[in-house]
Amino acid sequence: MGVLMSRRQTVEKVQKVSLAVSAFKDGLRDQPLTRQRAEAEGTRRGTLEQTVQEGEDEAPAGPSQPEESSTSKAAWERLRDGRGVEPEEFDRANRFTPPAFIRPTRELHDDEPLDISLEQREQVLNDEMCEICEVWTAESLFPCRICSRVYHDGCLRRMGYLQNDSAVEVTETAHTETGWSCYYCDNLNLLLTEEEMYSLMETLRQCKIIPGTCLTLDDFLHYKHLVHKQQFERPMGEAQEERAALQFSALDPDKKGHVEWPDFLSHESIQLLQKLRPQNSLLRLLTAKERERARTAFLALDQDSDGFIGESECHKAQHAWFRKHNQKETPSCNVSISHVGPMSESSPASSGSSKSQEKTLLATEQEEARPVDWPSFLRENVAYILAARPNSAAVHLKPPA
Repeated sequence: MGVLMSRRQTVEKVQKVSLAVSAFKDGLRDQPLTRQRAEAEGTRRGTLEQTVQEGEDEAPAGPSQPEESSTSKAAWERLRDGRGVEPEEFDRANRFTPPAFIRPTRELHDDEPLDISLEQREQVLNDEMCEICEVWTAESLFPCRICSRVYHDGCLRRMGYLQNDSAVEVTETAHTETGWSCYYCDNLNLLLTEEEMYSLMETLRQCKIIPGTCLTLDDFLHYKHLVHKQQFERPMGEAQEERAALQFSALDPDKKGHVEWPDFLSHESIQLLQKLRPQNSLLRLLTAKERERARTAFLALDQDSDGFIGESECHKAQHAWFRKHNQKETPSCNVSISHVGPMSESSPASSGSSKSQEKTLLATEQEEARPVDWPSFLRENVAYILAARPNSAAVHLKPPA
């Protein structure tokens, strides 16, 4: 795709590529070791159980142990820094240098109540220039559905963030109601501060979770049992284990029998945010687009315009945030999430055993109607709004049935 750039911008891009090429050449002398690392990493693409078994089989071999330790260290460093591209797989000679992700910091007033008006609508405008090359080329820019950033598909490819399948997804969904999340918003792990990320990494280490691996149902439940026992000093109950199994099913919408690492990491990141931050702090993470989408949803549910909706309607809205992946054919329009049809029984967010569904129906019948106002609606939905950011079809935070 042709892109017009100023002389200064051209020089800056050439310098970036030159630096990347120099770094690539400097690493040639370590090429044998790099190839060994890549081969070692290639053997770790299976499930967590397979990875642990391979590690046990290779332990007696003395010379290979330092190499495995180096690979594991690199994986933990990528997790800490929020990077998703393997260094061995990144062709720096033909791509731009990826940005350095700077984790957010907590402010002193983060926990204080936040006034988000229902009546005062916000004007949502996208940026005019590509986030990567800082050049304006009108209709060829693809907007993020979460933030105001826009991108050229060619720039995304040069950054290594757009592969074959994802390129089709961006071009087909960026200008529709479904939308597309940029590489900043797609990664929920980047919402964690350094302290929160350290806490998550310690938990993963203690539970022997290896970054980059897939988790089977047994792996997932074993991890959930260990985390629950660490936090509450008692075993997980039957109902909690059943809910964890439903969460696993929601993270595996294609029924492959395992959860991909990015989906597991996003799930654990939003779980940690719920655990460590109050709702007022989470509300500050919402973007203008997300706030406007929430206003549209609440106003559509408030049929009599009295400023209140029913509790059951609030629960329906929690499920509705994740329906975007079922409407990829929907053209761009101002449709409220409440206008989407009934959720299918095969939907990840509605999946579950008949036993749990019967319990839910009974609890709903016995539950008194509780009016929910706009501030309460936002607080009760904020975690689900954030969890719906990734492009993945997985439901990273399954709402109550």
